Amino acid sequence: MSEKNREGKRTAREKLAVEREKQRSADKRRRALIVGGAVVAVLGLAAVIGVVAANADKDDDSEASGPVVAPSGAQGKDGLAIPVGKDSAKSTLTVWEDFRCPACKSFETAYRPVIHELTNAGQLKVEYHLVTLIDGNMGGTGSRNAANAAACAQDAGKFPAYHDVLFDNQPPEVDDAYADDGKLIELAGKVDGLDTPAFRACVEDGKHNGWVAKSHQAFDKADFSGTPTVLFDGKNIYQDRTMTPAKLKQMVQEANQG
Repeated sequence: MSEKNREGKRTAREKLAVEREKQRSADKRRRALIVGGAVVAVLGLAAVIGVVAANADKDDDSEASGPVVAPSGAQGKDGLAIPVGKDSAKSTLTVWEDFRCPACKSFETAYRPVIHELTNAGQLKVEYHLVTLIDGNMGGTGSRNAANAAACAQDAGKFPAYHDVLFDNQPPEVDDAYADDGKLIELAGKVDGLDTPAFRACVEDGKHNGWVAKSHQAFDKADFSGTPTVLFDGKNIYQDRTMTPAKLKQMVQEANQG
């Protein structure tokens, strides 16, 4: 074979190799575009789904809250406090509580006898503010539903007794048992005269859900550290490690003597 022919074949092979490399590069770019397009499409769909889900959650929250209907006799700023005791009492205890909150139950267990004694004697007025902290931390609606039911009990003039029943029967923190309106109505049977058609309708309709949501918003704005938050004449006493039921009683009695 002449040198000229060999050179021609070598040139042809080189050209073919170059063409094949170009084809491989083109195929690679095409595959990358297809995969990239698919990823973009998936991400775009996920973003759309995320927006829809977020908006659905907002809608659900809005629907769940509903209009702000304060319970009968609610007092304080924006009518967010349920009062227990006489308005003429010289001392006021402000309590922010969540019916799913274990620490709130501990507070109630320790301080309830003294609080009842002092409110019944007309020496102390308690303003209860109901919040939904555990719903936010653990998920669920038990805090809200229980707070709504307690507000319904206030409408019926039975708040103190039902408030105590809810804490006495508090489920474990991870158990959202109070999300079940049936459970809340069942517990109303422990309070004389509370389980009525009006109470049941109030609970099942979530009549005070909007009010509960507003109460929790006030809790957030106040920047409290958690529940329970207990203020005596405006001073946070639950953070005082020396505080005891006996000490609280002494403070109230001294205020009444002054």
